[in-house]
Amino acid sequence: MKNPVPQAASLLLEKLMLLVHVHVRPFLAGFVGETTPPAPGDYDTSSFKRGDLLEVPRTLFIHFGIYLGENRVAHLMPDILPSFTDDLQQIQQVVTNKRLILGVIARTASVRVDTVEDFAYGGSILVNHMDRLFEDQVLGSEESARRAEKLMGATAYSLLWNNCEHFVTYCRYGAPVSFQTDKFCETVKMIIRDQRSVLASVLVGLASIVCLGLAPSTTLPTIFIPFFLWMAG
Repeated sequence: MKNPVPQAASLLLEKLMLLVHVHVRPFLAGFVGETTPPAPGDYDTSSFKRGDLLEVPRTLFIHFGIYLGENRVAHLMPDILPSFTDDLQQIQQVVTNKRLILGVIARTASVRVDTVEDFAYGGSILVNHMDRLFEDQVLGSEESARRAEKLMGATAYSLLWNNCEHFVTYCRYGAPVSFQTDKFCETVKMIIRDQRSVLASVLVGLASIVCLGLAPSTTLPTIFIPFFLWMAG
């Protein structure tokens, strides 16, 4: 039988990550009407090369993709729609926040190709900004692009273990890692370990329940088991 403590901790962390991990556009857009994406041509792609790692910084997160050339970007997006249909025409439409959030909850996603405009959605783009962290591990540009193309289609999704950053680091550097996820987990762990932050930890857990809901089988005592174990450690 699997230990329920790591599973509960993972579930809670993923719920918390969801609070700050909406990839594409303002959170309410998917519920009160989608915002209008930038018009084609708003981005100068002349300096982009096939296999480049594109990075779009947001306020609380970063979205990543691999440039394939001809104004096309491969990126991993949470999406519930591939679970219900094989209609590529429907799936290829720009992912709305409803589809994205349900995809995160259901842990389903797809590696898809969008235009640079739809990928960045008005944000600034950094090119190969992560290369400095990997030095000699950078793969060839064509190898990076081919890896991205081979992974096209539906895939499992996890905010902690298989997100857009894992996808691009595997494609360009050969190993799936996510620095923003690691940083988030360490921050949460530090808060939980601090005896003075017990109340804050409980409030964060309650906020995740109120905002996102939890499976009926996940009771409050189960959720807070990891907290008490970490604080006692």
